[in-house]
Amino acid sequence: MARYVRVSTITFGGAHHAAAELKEIVKSNLEAAARLFERAVLDKPDIVALPEVFAFLGVSANQWEQVAETVDGQVVSTFRELARKHNCWVVCPFVERDDIGIRNSAAFIDRNGNVVAKYHKMHPTIDEINAGVIPGTEAVVVGTEFGRIGCAICFDLNFEDVIEGMAQKGVELVFFCSMYLGGLQMRIWAHDYSIFMASSCTSYGSMIVDPLGRVIVTSQPYQPIISRTINLDAVVLHLDYNHTKFAAIKERYGAAIEIDVSSPEAKCVLISHIPDKRASDIVAEFELEPLRSYFERAEKIRKQALAKLNHRRAP
Repeated sequence: MARYVRVSTITFGGAHHAAAELKEIVKSNLEAAARLFERAVLDKPDIVALPEVFAFLGVSANQWEQVAETVDGQVVSTFRELARKHNCWVVCPFVERDDIGIRNSAAFIDRNGNVVAKYHKMHPTIDEINAGVIPGTEAVVVGTEFGRIGCAICFDLNFEDVIEGMAQKGVELVFFCSMYLGGLQMRIWAHDYSIFMASSCTSYGSMIVDPLGRVIVTSQPYQPIISRTINLDAVVLHLDYNHTKFAAIKERYGAAIEIDVSSPEAKCVLISHIPDKRASDIVAEFELEPLRSYFERAEKIRKQALAKLNHRRAP
């Protein structure tokens, strides 16, 4: 069945207010980001993401110890209230102080303003670690009413354990909160793991990417807030053994089933717009083979062929 979600991300590079006190920098950033958030909610999003440590931009990692906050601090509390006010989820990165030390974190805030989970950046940069930032050890995936979401923070994008950990937990939409754009690597994650990705960065070029690795929308100087409605009820297929059935699917369901082909990669995404029928129901009805199942079958047959060859060679 259709699982539509309105996704918004904010591009924000800091308030750029000269301030002698570090806490004043944080305050001015927080106020400016909150104003952008109030613009973002005009698009009626289900979820909004902000950039990595957005309220702490202009404060060096070596100074984070002086301004780090608990999850009950002003940064997360401000966006808890905004989430409750506007009835939307928020991915809120912040510099966190917990019982162990300083973290580069992201809080998942639900529509009621509750922090339902936190993700700690698994791969802080070398400079962050030298400044005392403690690496996280586990990928986090959160169940929502529209689907399963996760988060990667900046340097995380270079390490497979982050996306592998989320994929093993069934992630469908990953938010990339970052100080750099990620570019091709972000599209690779979306393509290779058949997921949607949405970035919120500190410079223009934040993107929303579909499970075929195609960019849906990109932020620009005149458009720091990007919003799109996506349908998470989607299955990625290889064209092999599946494409001959597409005409029959369209004859039966017409526009209610969307089949979006990316021929250079020989893949497609099948999306259901039917209220009471999932994309996986269409897969079962027409005996289609999802991408990963196809690759697993191909690898199994390969291993069987090699085993037979080895058997014939055995003395």
